[in-house]
Order: sequence, then C-alpha cells, then structure tokens
Amino acid sequence: DDGVMPQTKEAIQHSRAAGVPIVVAVNKMDKPDANPDRVMQELVAEEVVPEDWGGDTQFVRVSAKTGEGIDQLLEAVLLQSEVLELKAVHDGLAKGIIVESSLDKGRGPVATVLVQSGTLKRGDPIVAGPEFGRVRAMFDENGRSVKSAGPSIPVQVLGLSGTPAAGDDMIALADERKAREVADLRRTKHRDSRLAEQKATKLDQLFSQMAEGEVAYVNLIVKADVQGSVEALRESLLKIETDEAKVRIVASGVGGITESDANLAVTSNAIIIGFNVRADASARRVVEEHGLDLRYYSIIYEVIDDVKKAISGLLSPEIKEEIIGLAEVRDVFRSSKLGAIAGCMVVEGTVKRHNPIRVLRDNVVIYEGALESLRRFKDDVNEVKAGTECGIGVKNYNDVKSGDHIEVFERVEVAREL
Repeated sequence: DDGVMPQTKEAIQHSRAAGVPIVVAVNKMDKPDANPDRVMQELVAEEVVPEDWGGDTQFVRVSAKTGEGIDQLLEAVLLQSEVLELKAVHDGLAKGIIVESSLDKGRGPVATVLVQSGTLKRGDPIVAGPEFGRVRAMFDENGRSVKSAGPSIPVQVLGLSGTPAAGDDMIALADERKAREVADLRRTKHRDSRLAEQKATKLDQLFSQMAEGEVAYVNLIVKADVQGSVEALRESLLKIETDEAKVRIVASGVGGITESDANLAVTSNAIIIGFNVRADASARRVVEEHGLDLRYYSIIYEVIDDVKKAISGLLSPEIKEEIIGLAEVRDVFRSSKLGAIAGCMVVEGTVKRHNPIRVLRDNVVIYEGALESLRRFKDDVNEVKAGTECGIGVKNYNDVKSGDHIEVFERVEVAREL
C-alpha cells in the first residue's frame, strides 16, 4: 500500500551495481484495497518491467501475514537460480556470509549465516569478520536445532565471541587457535583503520570550520536490535547535512539502551535513538533526571525524516508516540478457542484496550499490533491501572512468554524540540 519507497529504489540501484537479477514480491495482497498494478507501474518507471508486460523480471504477489504466494516466490527464486546455473561445492570446510547478527540476553551473540560453499557443522571453529569461536549450536529458519548446513542454507549460529557486521565473511577453519589468530589480525587492522579515519575526520572538520565558520552538530547515540539496522542507520544518518549543521554519531551498538548510554548522552549533549529497543530502568532514571531527548522508532525512514527535518529547521508539530502503560507477563494460559492469554501485572501507567501495543523481550521489540482482549477476572474491561492484575490476549500473536512486557502507547501531536 506504500508503493515504491526510497528503500526500494536504493535496492534496485544496488542490484544493478552488483549485476544481479531482481525478483519482485508485491506484499500485502490480503488487503481488500490491494493494487498490485500501481506497484508494477511505479517499478516500470524505474525500468523494472514484469514478464507479463514484456520484460524479464518475475513479479510474485504475496502476503507475509497469510502466507499467500510464498511457495510461488520460492519457486521464482529457484527458477532464477536454474537460469543462472548456480552451483556450489558441498564438500570441505564451509564459507559463507553474515546476513544479520544480534546480542541475545540468554544465548549471547547470535549470527545468521548464509552458507555459500562447503558444509558448516556443529563444533567447527569459525571466523566471522573480527569475531571468532566454535559453532556451539545451529538453528534453521523454523528454530529447529540442526547439526549441519550446506550451500544456500541460512542458519542461526551460536558460539561467536561477538556480533559481526552484516556482510562480513564467515570461514570455517581446521582448529580454533588458527581462528583466534585470524580474528586478532582483523581486529588490529580494523582498529588501525578506525584511528586513521578519526584523524582524517578531525582534519576535515578543522578545514571545514575554517572555510565555513562555526558548524553546528547534532549529536546522536544510536542503539538497535540487530547489527544490520545499526549499520543502515549510521550510513543513512551520516549522509544528512546542511551548510550550517551536520550529524555526528557519538556511539552506536546492538541491544537495549543502558545507563552508560544515557550518561554518555548527558556528557555529549546527544539525542538517543532506540530502533526496536528500549531503555532499561536505570537508563530511564538518567533520562528523566537530565531531561534527555530519548526517541523510539521501528521504521528506518521515519528516523531519517525526523533528523532531516530537524537539521533543516522544519520543526513543525509532529505525531509522537507516548507510552501510557506497561504490563509484565507473569504466566501464560493457552486455550483452543482464545489462543494464548497472558496473565499480567500492570507495572506502570494504564493499559487501555483500544490502544496499539508492542511485545518486548529483553527490551527488544518482537511484535507490534493490538489487543484482542483485556480482562479482570472474567469481565471484559476497557482499561487496567498500575498495580492491578489482568488477562491480556494479543491479536494475531500467540508466542507471548513469561517475563515479556506488553507496552501500550498512543500517538499525540507535540511541538518538535530536536
């Protein structure tokens, strides 16, 4: 329903630069007002022409919500691979690429690896970017534990020393000592290049200020749920500048917003951006005490748009999210008719039946949607205040677990202060 967004155009440019074909998935076909022809027309303007219209690009109509068209999408990808005659070696030590990585509170660093050649096995010593380790466990796309993965198979890998960057190569080696040596060498090179980059940046800033006069900087601290989002935000934000103002990213990383992040924001006068993550209790205390600007987002281009408008001085009123209630899941009851019902204690504010919600696990957003039901004992209610127990059913989501938090928010119009 959004049509061709800037990210889509950027993906087309990346595809052309890399010389790889495109398979288009037109999503949200479950909606009554779905208009795939409009999307096709907009893509034709970008010189991506569907096969039905005489071009060479496969278009598949899908719905991520209902699963419609997913089998056809997989068939389209397989057909494209046959046309390209893609082949890979199954034997030998594995090589692959990091698709994504994150820091899980219970499992440690988790990396999603796409194996490109060889076979990755449980127990293999591996290097991924500047990180190393031994494959402690592997899980497929359905969360099932697997012992090995061959070419074209994506798996989640546990056992690395840290979170590698998306796009880093992954190599399995004969022994862990060699893996450690390679990782140490890469870290040294990375540190040296960062130091050289910082020195160059300081000189550039000096010459720029001499030529243009004093330049104002918008300092940002960026935290996100996965490494790929951190990198995408950094790259996009650093491109934003005017003659009078530029973006400076003071710090960035994976995981929830901590007290040290908040203290750094105090000393550097920085705005904290949380992308699909939340601040812990100690961080929130520092934010409130010092009146810091802490902003939560779940869509990258909304972050970019806000910072662009702020730097350009377009500080018109905006629609901002305000968290009005937080419930802690104490237990989960399952019913064949009602699905999962979370037994909760409202720990902050007020939980309201008709407001949008997010499910948080370890301060990371894992679902966004609405409530199916809100009950006190056997009665349906419209709201529940702090200090009160209640039963919550989340619409179209049954994977709520004990220890999760359900965040209730509303959107209000406020004056921009960024």
